[in-house]
Amino acid sequence: MGRPRPGFPKLGSGPLSAPCGIESRGSHCHDVEMGVLLGLTGGIGSGKSTVASQLVALGATLVDADAIVHELQASGQPLFAALVEEFGPGVVADDGSLDRAALGAIVFRDASARERIGHLTHGPVIAEMMRRAERATAAGAPLVVLDVPLLFEGRVAGPGSASRISYQETVLVWVPEEIQIERTVARDRCSRDEALRRIAAQLPIDEKRAMADHVIDNSGSPEETTRQVESLYAKLTSPNAA
Repeated sequence: MGRPRPGFPKLGSGPLSAPCGIESRGSHCHDVEMGVLLGLTGGIGSGKSTVASQLVALGATLVDADAIVHELQASGQPLFAALVEEFGPGVVADDGSLDRAALGAIVFRDASARERIGHLTHGPVIAEMMRRAERATAAGAPLVVLDVPLLFEGRVAGPGSASRISYQETVLVWVPEEIQIERTVARDRCSRDEALRRIAAQLPIDEKRAMADHVIDNSGSPEETTRQVESLYAKLTSPNAA
């Protein structure tokens, strides 16, 4: 038996805004004609982007929180100005754009800075995510995937994006922490200590695993991951989904 948990209120007034009510793991309120709203998350180095691209190839519509953040943080946007005011001119690159590496260095080392940037960012990002999700649903997308790196962190903290969106299902892309470390070091060309610091800024991936409705184990071969993704897509878009 799954543990019951309350649904989370959604933004907007479109088809995605109706409250889902009480959910339990493995038993959710679906309306296949409206499409399924799936919250996708992972941990640093888990391979979430790979799974997202595979779901899109199968027919899902992706709403990428990070991509929206980048758009809203572009030079000249209100969010850009707010970040510079909050964190100072050191987060502005030579070309006038946001220096994401400088901002990231602050955020990964300072919990209060993470809270401040979250306070500035969450509102406009959530609103844009829901606008895009509702457009996709209205267009008949069978599965709308909201890619939210800190989905479960938001639920735990309360003010994050996940606390204001009622996903019908959630999926975690999981790998053991040691693989997270190895992949982060290789991808970002950073030290092991830096990789550990970044991983420590998120909930432990095994805690996230216990919170997810579905888990994609991305620690094996690419073919094994693909089989899991295909199975999940078929399950979520089946007319008989419960």
